[in-house]
Amino acid sequence: MIQFEKISNGKFWAGTNWTVTDEDSLASLIARVALGQARHVEKILKETNVISPSLIPSAAVGAKKLLTATNPAKPWHRDGWLFQVIAWIAAHLQDAEALKAPPHMIHAHKGFDGIQVRLDHAGGAEMVVICEQKATTGPRGKITSEVWPEFREIEKGTRDNELIAEVTTLLEKSWHPDADAVVEKILWGNARAYSVAVTVGDDEHSEEGRKKLFKGYKKIVDRSHVKFRQADTFYKVPMRDWMANIVDNALQIIDEWEAENV
Repeated sequence: MIQFEKISNGKFWAGTNWTVTDEDSLASLIARVALGQARHVEKILKETNVISPSLIPSAAVGAKKLLTATNPAKPWHRDGWLFQVIAWIAAHLQDAEALKAPPHMIHAHKGFDGIQVRLDHAGGAEMVVICEQKATTGPRGKITSEVWPEFREIEKGTRDNELIAEVTTLLEKSWHPDADAVVEKILWGNARAYSVAVTVGDDEHSEEGRKKLFKGYKKIVDRSHVKFRQADTFYKVPMRDWMANIVDNALQIIDEWEAENV
């Protein structure tokens, strides 16, 4: 469904470049998330022969609204939400064990784009990963104007209250036996890591292009190990056309599911 190629820049950052290998399967999962079935999508990604829940007509109406840009000429918010869903699916495919906050169900959500809690073998916290995911045709500008300032503020601790609430909720939903201990380790044990995922074009789709794209990452997140600075890219040209096509595919799938439930 999504193929991952390792990319890195020495001690500065490391991550993967994503390539979609099965657009129909991806569109089906996006449709499920839009229907409010993120939990079911998690099961699909972890198991086989999962029984699909029945389609609720009112949920289909909301899903179609979520998949549709309010202004087709300006699909920024819709595409931003769509890319966050793709990033969430990519995270599951790369690390099935980490706890992950489900995608938001509104466009332009003001909270964190994504939160992951990676646990050690004993069930304790290894780290929390704070994610920023941007669908854009100007990735370097988006990173310097939005992502780096966001990471800088989080590093200062100005959003610790939001982080505590997000991580606690995620742990409680996962029935973790000691959420408070995990939160304490994350906040006071310097165990927060960062992940930036961004759509890229021809200028950024090379080793040198990626170095320029993520320049300054280590200055913002000044930690000794590269694991604290994840950087992922998704190459698509033209990106907006591809987003529109994958959405059309997802909408068609929902229509087919509705017809089956009549």
